Order: sequence, then structure tokens, then C-alpha cells
Amino acid sequence: MASILDSVNQRTQLVGQNRLELLLFRLRGRQRYGINVFKVREVLQCPKLTAMPHQKSVICGVAHIRGQAISVIDLSAAIGGPTTPVENSFIIITEYNRKVQGFLVAGVDRIVNLNWETVLPPPQGSGRSNYLTAVTELDDQLVEILDVEKILDEINPAKTEVSEQVASTLAPVAERKRTILVADDSAVARKQVQRALEPLGLEILLAKDGVEALQMLQALADECQSDIAERMHLVISDIEMPEMDGYTLTAEIRANAKLKSLRVILHTSLSGVFNQAMVDKVGADQFIAKFNPDDLASTVNNILEQQ
Repeated sequence: MASILDSVNQRTQLVGQNRLELLLFRLRGRQRYGINVFKVREVLQCPKLTAMPHQKSVICGVAHIRGQAISVIDLSAAIGGPTTPVENSFIIITEYNRKVQGFLVAGVDRIVNLNWETVLPPPQGSGRSNYLTAVTELDDQLVEILDVEKILDEINPAKTEVSEQVASTLAPVAERKRTILVADDSAVARKQVQRALEPLGLEILLAKDGVEALQMLQALADECQSDIAERMHLVISDIEMPEMDGYTLTAEIRANAKLKSLRVILHTSLSGVFNQAMVDKVGADQFIAKFNPDDLASTVNNILEQQ
């Protein structure tokens, strides 16, 4: 099973082409789920787990893998489903928001290559309590993409407030009427960004994916008599988003004569050595790994001070 990821480091050619690769897996039942291959370090048969005192019920225990202790989360239980038996199950070792964790799943299927245009937001009416960021169809079956950031935040809430030390160095910009656009398919992530940037006094516009963000920017550009950068001072975009990812959004901005002057930060839970090459390829100004409020606020403050 580990060999399923042997070629992951060769997949940067997908950048800017609005494509992704999903590792398909199952929890309890026939429903299939997907996770971006770039977030996966390894897939293996679940080893013996060590129970930890006072751990949350959705945490099965700790796996000791190559000298590292990794918490293993029962993904089915975390989204309100039945618990997954450890025997004959698998763990998907992932890296989200600068942390490594394992997800216990009942079975792993295969890797598929998709276009983000075929990956759609959750159906209307699914409610705020659902754990989906997107859905797609494969082999006439629905594949659900989980909001892992929401799951992890419920287990171990992320710190969203800027530290006092960093806050003292920030320059509130409300009087300069600075406006930024934040694009992210996770409602939890959008709220985290808003909280982290509160000390800057910004007007923050929100978009749930790259398509909506691009439409908002194009509409603003059509209204502007001058450079759009005088009205929209920064775009902060997630990378993984249904219909249009952050790489493609950035490439579209750079290819549009009315938008190309915009400053763009890619802010994502994706980690890996290839991120800087990806950022350079699509023309983003900076990459920030989620989620560190000090890093985000300081970077945004520095960019706005240069304008």
C-alpha cells in the first residue's frame, strides 16, 4: 500500500491546470471519500496503537512510526459515525496545518486524477453541521471530500488570536480603507483568517471558492476607472477549492490585464517541498502554511505597508 504514493513528488505538473489527485478511501459502509494526495505522507496497515490517558474518544491512540509518535483519529467517529475497528483497518498519515496526524479508515481504494471543475460545493440544504467541503462523481457514485480543517479544529481548536508581541508591531489600517479578499472553501478557515486579521482593521470580503473570488474581482475591475489595486489591496486564497483551485485563480489573475497588478498570498494546509516552485509557477507573491495567526497577520501587514 505504501507504494501507492511512490510518485507523489512528480505530480507538480498538475499545478495551474486546475487538476488534483485524490486518494479514495472508505469509512464504515460503501460511501467513498477523497483526500488530496499532496496532503498524504503514507498509507499503511494500522499498526498496534498505544492508548493515551484522557484522550478524546475520537482519538484511537498513538502509532509509533519510524521514530515518530503520531496521533491516530478515527475519521468515522470524528464526523459522528460509528467507530472503526482497528483490526484490518488502515491509517492515512497526513500533514495539515504544519502538523502530522493519522486517520483511521476502513479501507483504501486508489488514486484518481480529476479536474477541479468536476468537484462541486456540497449540495444546498446540507446544513452548516455537515463535514463536507466538496463532492464529485466517479463511476456513477458520489465521492465526498471532508472538511478536515473543521474536524481537526473540533478536536484541537486552533489559536486564532495574534500574540501580544506581534500585535504591538501591527499598524491598523482602517483609516486607509484597506480591503482584502479571502477565498477558502472551509467556513472554519475563513473565520480563522478573519480573527487573525482583526487587529489590522481591514474590510474583509469572503469567497467560498476560486470561481466566486474571480467573479468578484472581475466585477470590481469593471467598476474601476483606475488600477484595481487601489480598491482591492490583497487576495488571500486557499489552494484546494471546488470548481477552481487557488493555483488556477492566481494564474487567471495574472493573465487578466485588469487584475494582474493584484497582490496574491496562497494560504493553505498543503505542505511539502514543492510549494515554493508551485507559487513561482503561477505567479503568487507569497505562500503561507496554515495556520499561524502571527505569520499571517505579520505578512499581510508588511504587504499593506508597502502599498
